[in-house]
Parts: sequence; C-alpha cells; structure tokens
Amino acid sequence: MTGTGLIESEEQRALRKAVAALGARYGRDYFAQVVKEGKHTDALWAEAAALGYLGVSLPEEYGGGGSGIQELAIVLEELGAAGCPLLMLVVSPAICGTVIARFGTDEQKRTWLPGLADGTRKMAFGITEPDAGSNSHRITTTARRDPQTGEWLLTGRKVFISGVDIADATLIVGRTEDARTGKLKPCLFLVPRDAPGFSYSRIDMELGAPEKQFELVLDEVRLPAEALVGDEDAGLLQLFAGLNPERIMTAAFALGMARYAIGRALEYARTRQVWKEPIGAHQAIAHPLAQAHIEVECARLMTQKAARLYDEGDDTGAGEAANMAKYAAGEACVKAVDQSVHTLGGNGLTREYGLAAMITASRVARIAPVSREMILNYVSHQTLGLPKSY
Repeated sequence: MTGTGLIESEEQRALRKAVAALGARYGRDYFAQVVKEGKHTDALWAEAAALGYLGVSLPEEYGGGGSGIQELAIVLEELGAAGCPLLMLVVSPAICGTVIARFGTDEQKRTWLPGLADGTRKMAFGITEPDAGSNSHRITTTARRDPQTGEWLLTGRKVFISGVDIADATLIVGRTEDARTGKLKPCLFLVPRDAPGFSYSRIDMELGAPEKQFELVLDEVRLPAEALVGDEDAGLLQLFAGLNPERIMTAAFALGMARYAIGRALEYARTRQVWKEPIGAHQAIAHPLAQAHIEVECARLMTQKAARLYDEGDDTGAGEAANMAKYAAGEACVKAVDQSVHTLGGNGLTREYGLAAMITASRVARIAPVSREMILNYVSHQTLGLPKSY
C-alpha cells in the first residue's frame, strides 16, 4: 500500500525508501519467529544500527546522524509497515537519547550517546507507577541527597517499563524536595541495571512482542551526584522534552502497524473470490478499507507536523501536535487492524496471516504512553480553554 506522499525532503524520502527495503528483508515472519522463541530482534537492531538508522536523530559529534525526530519517526514507521517494528526506538534514542543530548552533562553525553547511536547500548525509561497511572503529579519515587557524600538515594516503584532486561540503564523519573518551598519537583536520574537496590520483575502480558514489560523496585538505590540529568530545578522542562518525542514515536509505531494491516487486507481483497469478482470489488469491503486508509493518512500528516515543530524547537506547539498525532494514530491503528481482520474473515484469526495478534497490539497506542482520555483532557484544557474537572 502506498501513501499519498507526505511533504518531505528528498533526503527524507530516500531514508523512507531505504528503511522500507531493510524492513522487507526481515518482515513479519522474522518478527513472529523472534516472539515465538522468546528472543529479541537483535539482528534487525544491529543492521539498522550499522546503517545509521538508530542514531539518525542524535548529534553528529557523538556518532549520530544529526537529523531529528522526523527522521527517527520515519525509521520506526517504515519498519512497522514491513511488519517488524522496533519498540525500543521509542525509548532508547527518542526519549533517553533526546533528553541526554539536550540536557545532559558533557560527561553523560560522552558516556551514553555514542552507544545509543550505534546500537551497542540501550536505555529504558521509567515514569509510570502503580498508584499514579496517568497522574504524573502523584509520582512517589523520591530522591534525597546524602548530606555527607552528596550522593542520591532513590526509592520507589515503577510499572510497565519496556525492555529493562536488555537496557544498560533506566532513565528514572523521580522527585526531589525543593528546599525553598518543601514541595516535590520532578527530576531525572540515570540508574544502571546492576545498581544495588535496583530490581525488576517481568509482568505477564497478553501481548506478543519481543520487548517485555517490567515492574521495578528501587530500594535506597545509591547513585553518584552525576547521575542527575540536567538541572535539578528544570526537571519538568526536561521531562516534557522527552515526552513529546515519545508521543510522536508512538504515533509512528501505530501508523506502521496500521499500514501493514491494511496492506495485508488489500492483498487478500484483490485475490479472494467468492462470487464473480474479488471481494474487494464489493463496497462493503472496499469502503471501510478506503476509510481506514484516509484516517491513517490524516494521522500521518499530524505526526509529521508534530515532528517538524519539535525539530524546529517549538516545544509548546509540538506538545499540542504530538498529543493530537498520538491520539489520531492510535484510533486509526485500532480501526485499521479491526477492519483488516474482518476483511479476511476466518483467515484473519489464523496464525498463517498474522493479523489476529495485532488486535491486542493495536490497543497499545490507545493506552500508552498516555491514554486517549488524557489527551482529550489536554486538548479540551490547553487548546479549547475549557475548565478542568480534576
């Protein structure tokens, strides 16, 4: 299935074409086999890294491509459209790499960015908590300084954290006490996977994916002073600098999945014949697929807008567009997968066609990293100026 042709530069179109070719060499069969065997997409990750795709948005001076979130979103979308998305692209380069590149110390940049760019290192991102859910103001993971050593002591719990088992460290969102006001403020900390007091356990998910989900326990994890990322007083700004790319990349993840599903449905609808013509000739089949395609293309345009605003440094404009893009892409993905499965009838539920597992996977973009209801809250308050109910 081809798109309407987004408004992209020649370099971006070339990148899209090249990544699509890489994805085609692996495809859904590779992805399904990795999931079945309980392994990870190491081969695809390594090849994408060698071709410069993983670090395309990171600074050139640290081995990256020097481009932006627009390009990284292209990479994830095209791999998803080929049936083999790399979820850790959302977390490792997009969130963690972006935050460190923008706000990290020189030492943090030298330590982490080259490895994130060439794929030899990965980072996870920990924000969600059992009792906080979508309310990040209720985060209870706290950090306090040891007055004698200047080190940090981090305590708390996190849930639904992707890829902790394959990440060298996790960027943890904690809170520190403001000495002037006594209030807690968000701060970001780099926590190595082998740090004493840091433990993780896998959450059993009804979701077929190479990347597993984990619950984290931080029990007085002692961290050096330099584990703090950026300025202690600018934690909220730094946090949203990572959350906007997260929403953009989640949209790209959903769009790739939607395009793959529609592509499979189109193949089937063009060839499956029950009466005189292929079933795709019937409007009851054709029109819902056309509608799904339109909604995907509209969501792709909003995703492109959000990525461009972010890359241009408009964090406020990007925040609004990124939320809208994530919402639109999540809705388009669920509808596209549902209609694609329905197009195949009974075959849509077989392992042979590989669409049934996507029914569960497609819900992810509606739920994570923030629910569609919270996005509707954001738009109603921030964009439309309506009062809050909470």
